[in-house]
Amino acid sequence: MADAPSTPENGGPELHVALIGYGKGGEVFHAPLIDAVPGLRLSAVVTGNPERRRAAEERYPGVTVYPNVAELWADSDRYEIAVVTTPNDTHAPLSQAALETGMAVVVDKPFALTAAQARELTDLAGKLDQVLTVYQNRRWDSDFLTLWKLIEEGSLGRVHRFESRFERWRPQAKATWRESGGVETGAGLLYDLGPHLIDQAINLFGPVASVYAEIDTLREGVNSDDDVFLALNHARGTRSHLWMSALTAQNGPRFRVLGNEGAFTVHGMDGQEARLTAGERPDAADWGVVAEEDRGVLGVDGDTRRVPSERGAYTEFYAGVRDAVGEGEPLPVDLHEVIHGLEVIESARRSARTGMVVNL
Repeated sequence: MADAPSTPENGGPELHVALIGYGKGGEVFHAPLIDAVPGLRLSAVVTGNPERRRAAEERYPGVTVYPNVAELWADSDRYEIAVVTTPNDTHAPLSQAALETGMAVVVDKPFALTAAQARELTDLAGKLDQVLTVYQNRRWDSDFLTLWKLIEEGSLGRVHRFESRFERWRPQAKATWRESGGVETGAGLLYDLGPHLIDQAINLFGPVASVYAEIDTLREGVNSDDDVFLALNHARGTRSHLWMSALTAQNGPRFRVLGNEGAFTVHGMDGQEARLTAGERPDAADWGVVAEEDRGVLGVDGDTRRVPSERGAYTEFYAGVRDAVGEGEPLPVDLHEVIHGLEVIESARRSARTGMVVNL
């Protein structure tokens, strides 16, 4: 690798990042966060789309834009980190190629289309002694961080049921690969939203012992699932009920969490995605702050109160990437949990086909 200049913010080497893909994932969920984290520099973008090329060059002056990955691989010694945010069925092959060129790799969810693919990538990264991690940004949602704190403090007692929803009202399908593509390409909500909901459940309550799933395609013009329900039994006893749908005319609570000493309910989505979509910078002074009226409610009916929300912090993921690559610190997202999430997805598909509970 070429020597990297130091930065006044952290006193260490600046790590150069190549972003592969500049659709919504790259433009909204990755580039602004990379740009906002001291010690990282968004140095390259790969896109063959002329409009996206212009958008990247306009927002990040000096960035090198490659029309394809072959040209990036030829220049790989200029970069320490590759970020893969492309259609789902390309995640595994592009991540493998980036690792083999000598770059650390961040891959967007889903990590791969199968747990077997994910294990192969993990083994390759270990063999090459290279950093590989997965962008599970919803671990840094305000509502999730708040719930984590409440559980750690014992405010709910022993949690027996966890309800979690990503629901939308989109009766007209969009002409995107996520909706027009088939399951074999990683399209559909189970591969899109499932990795978030499943990952949060595993983080909170540990490994999953069994899965029951209902998976449907409800809208015309859609070739993959757009309405999914999962019932997970965790090995430690908690039951997680997860909903994801594009055809929900009235949304349920984002979280409803029931314990033997109280419950926690919160509505609405973490605001970071909306602010990133609007073009805001994630290093704003009020980033991740939740208005008092949007806070979740803790307690028992007749005796409830709104609790202060933890600040949402998507940039913490990329700060963790910087420290893992530059300083050898632990990965911000450990791969074994993400691989287990893919095992849950595979079990859910088997359950939906058979109508049976599947044991992991």
